[in-house]
Amino acid sequence: MMQAEPAARLDAVTHRYGRVTALDALTLAIPAGRMIGVIGPDGVGKSTLLALIAGVRRIQQGSVHALGGDLGVKAQREARRGRIAYMPQGLGRNLYPTLSVFENIDFHARLFGQDAAERRGRIDELLRATGLDPFEGRPAAKLSGGMKQKLSLCCALIHDPDLLVLDEPTTGVDPLSRGQFWDLIDTIRARRPGMSVIVATAYMEEAERFDWLVAMDEGKAIATGTPAELREKAGQATLEAAFVALLPEAKRAQHREVVLRPRTASDDATPAIEAEGLTRRFGDFVAVDHVSFRIGRGEIFGFLGSNGCGKSTTMKMLTGLLPASEGTAKLFGQPLAADDMETRRNVGYMSQAFSLYSELTVRQNLLLHAELYHLKPAEIPGRIAELLSRFDLADVADERPESLPLGIRQRLQLAVAVLHRPAMLILDEPTSGVDPIARDAFWRTLIDLSRDDGVTIFLSTHFMNEAERCDRISFMHAGKVLAVGTPQELAAQRGGGTLEDAFVAYLKEASGIEDAPEEPVPAAAETTQPAAPARRFDPRRLWACARRETMELLRDPIRLSFAFLGPLLLMLAFGFGISFDVEKLKFAAFDQDNSMESRQLIEAFSSSRYFDEQAPIRSAGELDRRMRSGELQLALEIPPSFGRDLMSGRLPEMSVWLDGAMPFRAETTRGYVTGLATQYAQGFAADHAASSHAPAAVTVETRFRYNQDFKSANAMVPSVIMLMLIVIPAIMSAIGVVREKETGSIANFRSTPISRFEFLFGKQLPYIAVAMGSFVMLVLIALFVFGVPIKGSAWVLALATLLYVSATTGFGQLVSSFTRTQVSAVFATAILSIIPAINFSGLMVPVASLSGGGRIIGMSLPPAWYQPVSVGVFTKGLGAAELWPNLAMLTFFFLLFLVVAQFALRKQEA
Repeated sequence: MMQAEPAARLDAVTHRYGRVTALDALTLAIPAGRMIGVIGPDGVGKSTLLALIAGVRRIQQGSVHALGGDLGVKAQREARRGRIAYMPQGLGRNLYPTLSVFENIDFHARLFGQDAAERRGRIDELLRATGLDPFEGRPAAKLSGGMKQKLSLCCALIHDPDLLVLDEPTTGVDPLSRGQFWDLIDTIRARRPGMSVIVATAYMEEAERFDWLVAMDEGKAIATGTPAELREKAGQATLEAAFVALLPEAKRAQHREVVLRPRTASDDATPAIEAEGLTRRFGDFVAVDHVSFRIGRGEIFGFLGSNGCGKSTTMKMLTGLLPASEGTAKLFGQPLAADDMETRRNVGYMSQAFSLYSELTVRQNLLLHAELYHLKPAEIPGRIAELLSRFDLADVADERPESLPLGIRQRLQLAVAVLHRPAMLILDEPTSGVDPIARDAFWRTLIDLSRDDGVTIFLSTHFMNEAERCDRISFMHAGKVLAVGTPQELAAQRGGGTLEDAFVAYLKEASGIEDAPEEPVPAAAETTQPAAPARRFDPRRLWACARRETMELLRDPIRLSFAFLGPLLLMLAFGFGISFDVEKLKFAAFDQDNSMESRQLIEAFSSSRYFDEQAPIRSAGELDRRMRSGELQLALEIPPSFGRDLMSGRLPEMSVWLDGAMPFRAETTRGYVTGLATQYAQGFAADHAASSHAPAAVTVETRFRYNQDFKSANAMVPSVIMLMLIVIPAIMSAIGVVREKETGSIANFRSTPISRFEFLFGKQLPYIAVAMGSFVMLVLIALFVFGVPIKGSAWVLALATLLYVSATTGFGQLVSSFTRTQVSAVFATAILSIIPAINFSGLMVPVASLSGGGRIIGMSLPPAWYQPVSVGVFTKGLGAAELWPNLAMLTFFFLLFLVVAQFALRKQEA
């Protein structure tokens, strides 16, 4: 009998991240048509293994085959994109928060080229199967954790994959939603028994329901087989105990059972935490609804509840991070106030998400928080050394947290939380996503803190075995406390089953969910044909990306306001605030001559539009004082003999005092003074010559070919348009790609058939449209606010602008393709666009006047080619005949940035 082709096969696969080896010569064959579980501690390579099988991570060494194709060969990898679905780790990481439930699934369907009728049919079927049909129009951001994972699963299943890869899909999801998630998977597999499912999980009770398991440690598979085979091989009753028993001897020796020692009653009867009617509202939404409970000193109190039920909000109110809308909270008998620093020093808080500084090392994070908590300088080194040893962080003290496994990062957060020796710890799901061994080590530390140091511990969790270790627990749903008691009491109240059974029963009762009788699963009919290879270019995928980006942009009022109000305000500020016109200069005369000739000279100045005469100066001291105060920019000092010397043919002298604080203005003013003085002298000479019947002197008049009025606005406004259309559009488009890297939705690009061109150009199109809208607005401002007319070809200006904004938004996407954070993308784009646009585009100095590196920089960027178009069309009346080289260069830059961005953006992670 021929053996079936495995769903995936790895041969001698090694994968490294710097010095860390994630997979170590791993050879593994994963059977097809089954539910496969991958279990193991943090950092053993589970996520790397799944990413390689899904084709989203580049193979470094060895070979990986999936569905019969070699994923190391691009053509074979791309041919299987339509048959593999990948759901990355994290709640809703492949979702778009502002898109509705329907719009998220619809976008994924469009990426696989489905037409409208097929999309509608598949979406309706998936929404009914997952129970999301009543929430079709709800934004993904407003879904609970369990609902987000169901939606993520719908997005992954929209194209009927043959291989479904799920990376810890239920981490951070409450037990009821977890059960519903796996029931859904079982139903789908019953209808499509040929579909293979590979799952990485941190929950051992989940792994019990899988058909076949891969237990991993240090990048290697230490055991494979069914759950029963692994338990039998290890000689253990539970899968969690079996996994520990299968570890190498050195690691087994480090593991110890978690023993909950009896709690010693505190002499102080004052509760550590006392909440009465605690309520928190966000607008009309009630997140926490009149919650009341008491927690004794030294007690370990567990908070269990459905996703979004208000656990985190309650904890933030108890730490003073959020004010309560109603009710009271006391810590150690003292009312909690947001500004009560002394009470808050008694609390150590550990948030659900990692909240320390990834740029600092482990040791530097501890040092920083020691100083923030005002520990004595002499005490800090010893305290840090103690915590590094106690939390087993000494070996990674000089590593950055971002390179560490999740379990180690959580230990670091706990070390920071207890750094200042607080009397109470508030921990928000501290072990979410942490492997069993790391969880046990974490819990041993918590028990030591509670029993040995008397620390009160208030924590939330979704792990039932952790809840059983608490002294007391509370069940919460929809902002209300359902029950409080010891784990044994709460289990007994619901028939004496397991604590998880009791919790699910409470949640079902509170939610109005009734156990429906099982419906027979329709007979399986494997009619699904292997997906046809995706086309190299599909305009439907490009449009899907452009459409989704447009919807996200329209639903983001801040970005949209920035896109239009930013250019508007900057245009007005630059247009009115930056002017090279030097007019209405305030001047006064210190006339010590008072002759007709001196009065004529002063009248020559006062009659000019460049000068504004002020009250005359009476003394040298007054001249100095008025110049110092800034009242005058120019002062004329005429000596007593000025008129007499002039009439007698001698060369008269006159002092002109200029305010040189603004060199450009002073230099221009000097030119005006020289011109007026020359004009006055020529006029006097002409009058004198006329009376003497001598020939008049020859005069030269200068006329300007363009901008005859010599107004700065005629040159400045077209230049500001150039500046605005690179700064704002480039920064906006720079956020596009890198935002998806940060949120995790970049996995959709890497795991679907969409090409780099379709992805980049599709995301770029909305920003081009927004930039063209800004251009129309800026032109209207130029025409009707500044009175700057278009004298040349309007269509040439429009075409050049379209090419220009295509280039500038492409530049932003290029920066976004190789940066990793939105902050770095914005800074890099702003610096690389603003400085060349101001200094090397012709805005300040003509490009033709630049030399050397300045000229090379100017000619190497789009602003230097658009600036002559904008100014030329507005002020010189130029058209296509004169500006076609500029249009050609702008086209070149647009294509260049788009091509280079495609090389910079990797379809696979390294």
